[in-house]
Amino acid sequence: MESGPAIFAGVVFALFGGGLLAWTGTRLRRREPVALGVSRVASAACASAAGTVALALGVYCLTRL
Repeated sequence: MESGPAIFAGVVFALFGGGLLAWTGTRLRRREPVALGVSRVASAACASAAGTVALALGVYCLTRL
């Protein structure tokens, strides 16, 4: 019974992290701002860090089954 929530959390974290990294990469490739009103470097760094952390949490949750 405890593996159900771990699978759900892992998939949600992995999808969010992967989606955020893909979105950030697409915005940077098109030279569009990642966040309005913020430096391009700072917003790309924060979004990339958040995406990486979320993806790592997803992997961690899925390996703890």
